[in-house]
Amino acid sequence: MAKAKANIISMMPDEVIISKIHLLRGQKVMLDEELAELYQVETKRLNEQVKRNIDRFPKDFLFQLCQKEFDNLKSQIATSSWGGRRKPPFAFTEQGVSMLSGVLNSQIAIQVHIQIIRIFTKMRELLLTNKDILLNLEKLEKDVKENKQDIAMIFEALKQLLDPPKQKRKMIGFKQYKEEE
Repeated sequence: MAKAKANIISMMPDEVIISKIHLLRGQKVMLDEELAELYQVETKRLNEQVKRNIDRFPKDFLFQLCQKEFDNLKSQIATSSWGGRRKPPFAFTEQGVSMLSGVLNSQIAIQVHIQIIRIFTKMRELLLTNKDILLNLEKLEKDVKENKQDIAMIFEALKQLLDPPKQKRKMIGFKQYKEEE
């Protein structure tokens, strides 16, 4: 039975997990309630395990949202599933999610953890790839701005070559006159 659940988890689309990753305080985090859903445990039980092993969760692994952050996040997600909470949720950073897998010792937790870590890794690689592209675009934009006058002169010269001004030319050679009769 446990193996069947683990296989179901491993087939979960990445988009489901990605939708549960939020940017808070400049970090990618996952909330306790959403992790509990993925791990198929109650949020209360997940938080109990964290509190029992709090030494494993320093501030850069886990933090609790302030009420303002919580209200802002609720408005962004626009879902009613947040209704019954009395306290703002805990947010787990990537390292916190890794540590959580050691605290929750089940086959489902192992499978979910593997998938989450793979997604965090893909996101980091994507960010690094995009960072290089953005840096190159900024450099290109700077070069274009610095060479704006030169480029304008080149275009003006090209226009003149493509459409040279028409000049009256003198004919070279003999002119034929029509004789009047």
